[in-house]
Amino acid sequence: MQTYLDFEKPISDLEGKIHELKKLAAEDESIDTSDEINRLETRVREATKEIYAKLGAWEKTQVARHPQRPHFVHYAAQLFTDFTPLAGDRNFGEDAAIQAGLARFNGTAVAVIGQEKGHDTKSRLKHNFGSPRPEGYRKAIRIMEMADRFGLPIISLIDTAGAYPGVGAEERGQAEAIARSTETCLSVRVPMVSVVIGEGGSGGAIAIATGNRVYMLEHAIYSVISPEGAASILWRDSTRAREAATNMKITSDDLKALGVIDDIIPEPLGGAHRDPQTVIAATGKVIASALQDLSKLSGDQVRAARRQKFLDIGRNL
Repeated sequence: MQTYLDFEKPISDLEGKIHELKKLAAEDESIDTSDEINRLETRVREATKEIYAKLGAWEKTQVARHPQRPHFVHYAAQLFTDFTPLAGDRNFGEDAAIQAGLARFNGTAVAVIGQEKGHDTKSRLKHNFGSPRPEGYRKAIRIMEMADRFGLPIISLIDTAGAYPGVGAEERGQAEAIARSTETCLSVRVPMVSVVIGEGGSGGAIAIATGNRVYMLEHAIYSVISPEGAASILWRDSTRAREAATNMKITSDDLKALGVIDDIIPEPLGGAHRDPQTVIAATGKVIASALQDLSKLSGDQVRAARRQKFLDIGRNL
């Protein structure tokens, strides 16, 4: 069943009428509703195109959080073969919010790291709603160091509201784990390509997103804090999240203009959740092109280019 966002009510009403007409035609074959259905489907496409052409930062935040948006597990299933997940940080335990392992991408051995939010209550609890604990980042570090040792390119898919802020996570060194994961991203001598597929929240995102190439899906967001968190800090009023989102410059267009990301991956009309296979395939093509370009560089050149990329952010503003 399709989930509609608040601003999608005109689309919801039209598609509801289409559903009713199809149900009526199925119950009585003598009734021909095809012309009316075609007319309404045309109106749906037009309404969707008009609405999504005018999305603001807050609306894009809602799309990035859409419950039916494809998650890491969907990308892993379609883009990679022989995916072998690896568990644990060899220090404390396993953290299911970060999924990591080895796989083949277009026949090439790679290391894969990503955040998984889960799709229902049970899986969301298992994956802690995509908010990693320190052991998740230490697992990511372990996989990145392994990839560096064996010369495997690294692909990371980012989708988190932020690192888990609980007491236990802080006691186990959350900030240190994030900092060391970011440092490892900068230090490895193998190509690293990162894609923000949903939310890219704070240090919880950048800890595995400090790649040679950083891409965002068209309706993804990438920010130092959630709009609700920023509104709570600035105005002590989380209901001003829309205003915060607008001023924080968190959309893919904003971040491309600021030089924070390298490029934007277009989404199907109506968002990635309306055609997951198409957007996943498009993401795979972008990753493949980036890895091909980076394969021409030596290990030292790959690392130097990555570090320089982040030193240059904001230099020309």
